[in-house]
Amino acid sequence: MRKVYLLFLIVLIAAFSATNSYSQCKGFAKKICKLELMPYIHDGAYHAAILTEGEEAELYKTFYSGQDYRIAICGTDALPDIEFQVVDAYKNVLYDNTKNDMSRIWDFQLDASQNLKIAIKVPVSSEQTEYPASGCVAIMFGFKEE
Repeated sequence: MRKVYLLFLIVLIAAFSATNSYSQCKGFAKKICKLELMPYIHDGAYHAAILTEGEEAELYKTFYSGQDYRIAICGTDALPDIEFQVVDAYKNVLYDNTKNDMSRIWDFQLDASQNLKIAIKVPVSSEQTEYPASGCVAIMFGFKEE
């Protein structure tokens, strides 16, 4: 019985830690990253995750023609500059921030509505450390009202 209780306690602590980390990351997105969208209007969704150096993530989102959009990427100070690309369904790279001074923002408008892939990567820092840096990374979307 004691082993079952101990296992339950460990699972409960692990679940609380993961939930707490996500909550802190979502809070970071709300308080810090949302400001990057100004003067665009936030779409209401918070896309945030804890990532470590060397990790990548992808997100797919539909964008509509004739609408002005802003994509903003933001990460905690512990992380190096976040790389991001926007790719269409035909694997054409529409935007790559590594070719644009590591900009964290991209403003755009599409001629046709389409589903785009936003790929982000936390590069490995050039500094030698015992453990890789880890922190919250958020992708925020905004639009302009017409």
